Amino acid sequence: MKTYLKSSFILIIMLFLVVLTACSVIDTGSDSKSNSARSVEKNKSDQKLKIGLTLGTLSNPFFVSMSKGAKEATKEMGAELITVSADYDLAKQTSQIEDFITKEVDLILLNAVDSKGIAAAVQQAKSAGIPVIAVDVAAEGGVDSVVTSDNYQAGKIAGEYMIKQLKGKGNIAIIEGPPVSAVTDRINGFEEAIKKSEIKVIAKQNGEGNREKALSATENILQAHSKGSIDAIFAINDPEALGVKIAQEQAEREKEFFIVGVDGAPEAVEALKEKKSLTATSAQHPDEMMKKALEIGKDVLDGKKVDKLVKVPVELVTQENVNNYKGW
Repeated sequence: MKTYLKSSFILIIMLFLVVLTACSVIDTGSDSKSNSARSVEKNKSDQKLKIGLTLGTLSNPFFVSMSKGAKEATKEMGAELITVSADYDLAKQTSQIEDFITKEVDLILLNAVDSKGIAAAVQQAKSAGIPVIAVDVAAEGGVDSVVTSDNYQAGKIAGEYMIKQLKGKGNIAIIEGPPVSAVTDRINGFEEAIKKSEIKVIAKQNGEGNREKALSATENILQAHSKGSIDAIFAINDPEALGVKIAQEQAEREKEFFIVGVDGAPEAVEALKEKKSLTATSAQHPDEMMKKALEIGKDVLDGKKVDKLVKVPVELVTQENVNNYKGW
């Protein structure tokens, strides 16, 4: 009996030791896994930031300047920059954002081709934990911040300039653009400025933000309105303004009306210096806008609170003060 009890006691001790050893192995494995996860997190934190930038188009000098500003700023940050052009194609820009998500970028800078249409893509990025900063135009879908020129001011000062030049009365046309907030704000600012004057908008056409479409739109307006019936044309950006100028010259109506644009683009500056029909442009600062967007994006990544809307001031450049304009 004593021998049986002794054997049972030894067996219990052995079983206890086996269980204790197993627990020890499990705990060690858990610690090893935890250390491995921390190592991965550390390695990830040591990697440089990866930033995706999708622009409306790279055929417009304005967006080229934005791209240049982003490149300079990310170089100073030691970050990697992936820049793509959406060519004013919503489906293409949506695909680009999805690609950024797949590449696991840390931050997306978005120059939306359609402020409302891009919302679903923005939501996808946000669901993936990627901050999105809208640049130049607003975007729906829950962006962390919007950095833009004061586009309402750009339209307003263009309208005030036109009132002064026309002495408060005349017939004008407007060349509109893509369905984005920047364009809407410019039109609103311009129309607010002229509403108390005797200036009448006799035509509106969509130039889609580029020279060729604006040229065609202006040709349609000039065919529909006889010589002497138009006093000025407001274009929502400088590529459009230059398209208007070409259509005007081809129709031999240079002396009939003057043109006002928005951007302060290099080609527009040269046209102002010619002292012909392009007489003014509300100048933006695209490179500085992009640098500000990156600064805000970095703050978001660092967990800092940021303003939902940041407006960069614009200035009116005319034939009279163009030599004092710094340019891009």
